[in-house]
Amino acid sequence: MLSSRPSDTGAAAGSGTSGPSGTSGPSGASGPSGPSASTVSSVADKRRAIELLGSVRYGRLAMSMRALPFLAVARHLVVEGGVVLRMHRGLGFHESCDGSVVAYGADNFNSPASGSTEDLWSVQFTGPAEIVEPAFDQRERFGSGPAEVNGEHFDPVYLRLDPHLSHMHTLTFDASP
Repeated sequence: MLSSRPSDTGAAAGSGTSGPSGTSGPSGASGPSGPSASTVSSVADKRRAIELLGSVRYGRLAMSMRALPFLAVARHLVVEGGVVLRMHRGLGFHESCDGSVVAYGADNFNSPASGSTEDLWSVQFTGPAEIVEPAFDQRERFGSGPAEVNGEHFDPVYLRLDPHLSHMHTLTFDASP
């Protein structure tokens, strides 16, 4: 069974707009009574998606380069509700991302053993990215990088992604044949 749970993480929080049929807008407010049940679920889903992201080390960054879509591999850390990415400076991908909205995704598709009944999952976060210089302890948490990338000495550069939207997909397997 495939399950998909998108979450609005509050990029437009507090807008107070109403959608069709009087439903709450991105803020999740359902009138004077406060947040709707779907907002509570969205917050829980975002928290779970961040937890899952923290359980793997690498993912894929989706960006636009010269008006074309592009994917790049990056190492990540979850830091204070955001995602800090480490990439190779020599490829120049960070320059296309700085100040732009990007998407970052990761999964555990290659980790369960063949025939396993362990659930598979994939998460994706979308939001603005900016070049940052992480604190020393955060750089230490990344660990050592590769020695070379495409024949060049690895020169790390860091981006922070502020997730405004998150999506989590799970594949659940039944233990019986």
